Amino acid sequence: MSAPVQLGALTLGTPVMLAPMAGVTNPPFRQLCREAGESGLKTAGYTWQECPGTFAPAGLWVCEMVTTRALVERNVETMNMIKPDPGDPVRSIQLYGVEPKTTAEAVRILVAENRADHIDLNFGCPAPKVTRKGGGSALPWKTDLFEDLTQAAVRASEEASRDRDFVVPVTAKVRIGVDDGHTTFLDAARIAEDSGIVGLTLHARTTAQHYSGHAHWDRIGELTAATSLPVLGNGDVFEVEDAKAIMEQTGCRGVAVGRGCQGRPWLFHDLAAFYHGSEHRASPRLSEVAAIIVRHAELSIDHFNGDEHRALRELRKHMACYLRGFSVGGSARNALALVSTLDELRERLAELGDQPYPEAAEGPRGRAGSPKQPHLPDGWLDSRELSEAQRAKIALAEVNVSGG
Repeated sequence: MSAPVQLGALTLGTPVMLAPMAGVTNPPFRQLCREAGESGLKTAGYTWQECPGTFAPAGLWVCEMVTTRALVERNVETMNMIKPDPGDPVRSIQLYGVEPKTTAEAVRILVAENRADHIDLNFGCPAPKVTRKGGGSALPWKTDLFEDLTQAAVRASEEASRDRDFVVPVTAKVRIGVDDGHTTFLDAARIAEDSGIVGLTLHARTTAQHYSGHAHWDRIGELTAATSLPVLGNGDVFEVEDAKAIMEQTGCRGVAVGRGCQGRPWLFHDLAAFYHGSEHRASPRLSEVAAIIVRHAELSIDHFNGDEHRALRELRKHMACYLRGFSVGGSARNALALVSTLDELRERLAELGDQPYPEAAEGPRGRAGSPKQPHLPDGWLDSRELSEAQRAKIALAEVNVSGG
């Protein structure tokens, strides 16, 4: 049985985090993942005492990343994005920010208004439109900015938590660095720990790798050896066997799962069962997957306030992942990718019949892409500190993107 992970006042009963993904980890999908994780706990015979806000029995189910500026401006879509899964005992939100004052105010809003129990700061986004302005995975190269931002976030949480029963913990997600010649993760860990950050997730790729190639798990081992903070390993965790291997090889305390759970929320059942001593695997039949898809649609309709057409449009992006490996013809897949009502979805799924869970449904999934030349501000790599010109422009990096 795996030991709990302590992140400040927060205890993870299962050392697992759902990594935020844009357009994927909204409340309906997070609820499916959480319920799958909790079913895995029950399969393993694990029982727990409810302790809302400070105990996450099956892991952390993190909201898709939101920008600090949009949150401070109370953008309508952003406020909808941070709605919690109503059954989640620990409301976890990931913030993307580049300007310390704005980041601090966003943290203050989440904590003082009792909207979150855990905040994660994203320094892992490799998207060119972010890094070319100095944000995301480019930001830790500027150690002064990274220090100012992490300190501001932690200080804001501590101050805003005065009227709460516990201090809302702040963690951070980073990458190895910009490229192999400009690594940042060890410096980032040192600064983060000094700033009061209570845990780290390392996506074991560089900005240049984007999502391509293999994650460098050895770097997770380096980080684990270099910091006293709990480290969650991220990158190429697609199966229980991957989670077991990454922990054995690196000594990290747990895993963060992104692409591996797309169209497969039951992966968290398997992980929770494994971490608590059970070898049971979900392996749902096609009819069971169809029932999960319908439930996903129903939850989405509720989330979008009864807007059935929008909910089904959002669901389309999950369809190919749900059906991966099953023998479903192209015409049926195309029809499912175009459904616009719940009744139509049920009708199309009923036409598929039933099949056992296929071996082809397992393994790597999601778009890996290819390496990309990092896009950075002019002169970004010339110094580890911001120039005055760079500091004046840095706030422009706050755009609505996700990744890590």
